[in-house]
Amino acid sequence: MEKHTNETLLRNVSMLSRLTEQEVSMMPAVEAPLPTVEQVKQIVALVKNIIFPDYFNKRQSDESIRSYYIGVHMEQLLQLLIKQIAHGLQFCENCDNIKTKQAVYQEAERLAVEFIDALPEIKRLLYTDVQAMFDNDPAAPNYGEVIFCYPVVNTMTHYRIAHKLHQLQVPVIPRIITEQAHSKTGIDIHPGASIGEYFAIDHGTGVVIGETCIIGNHVTLYQGVTLGAKSFKYDEQGNMLNVPRHPIIEDYVTVYSNASILGRITIGHHSTIGGNIWLTHDVPPYSRILQSKAVDASFTGGLGI
Repeated sequence: MEKHTNETLLRNVSMLSRLTEQEVSMMPAVEAPLPTVEQVKQIVALVKNIIFPDYFNKRQSDESIRSYYIGVHMEQLLQLLIKQIAHGLQFCENCDNIKTKQAVYQEAERLAVEFIDALPEIKRLLYTDVQAMFDNDPAAPNYGEVIFCYPVVNTMTHYRIAHKLHQLQVPVIPRIITEQAHSKTGIDIHPGASIGEYFAIDHGTGVVIGETCIIGNHVTLYQGVTLGAKSFKYDEQGNMLNVPRHPIIEDYVTVYSNASILGRITIGHHSTIGGNIWLTHDVPPYSRILQSKAVDASFTGGLGI
């Protein structure tokens, strides 16, 4: 039995060690280290330490001490970003000018520094999200509970980091970051989506926001909302085209639970979309889109069923 077990192990190790044609076709042409999921998690954790220092670090009332800790975290963040961006650049389809290892790391450093320079704006946006969630939920007793506990803050921290990296055209890393939040909170936001300030998602489980969505300011979504594509366009060779295909949600819109808003349509500002609505057409500003009222029918002794 032991001999059979060893032979089975050796045979399968040998088979699985061979690179298949399909496997080769899916790997980058350059043989270099790939991005590390755990280190990408560390990048997000460091950004949290920098943006919410009193919540995810020991609280420091002395600004000079606070500055010291933020500086240490920023240095660590920079080095991790350079490394992971460099590894991610292997997947860049339009990077013929950065073929050498030196050129790759120079480009990675440039992108990492640009990201660091965007941290104050990312922080500003995240604090508007915290404010929006606090204002929208009477069950929130204080800001601390929102920051520590609410899935939207975790999700939006991941999203706003990923969105900036996506804007910088960093491959792969942004999607790893948003999928980490997706797996933890059930909220799926593509890093390419554009989301304004004071954004709130109450409860959040099952929310989907597609790549080409444009969401304005002071927008609130509830659980199960889908901002998705209705259909896809193809070129003459049958390849799917990456064109705008998701909704535009203007300012001060509220979308209630399990509504599906599909296609490149516009929901006008100050509109309310009721729960369980299927919407595939434009909605003018100040609209209220609701389900038909339920019909109350009474039956006696089972008659009419």
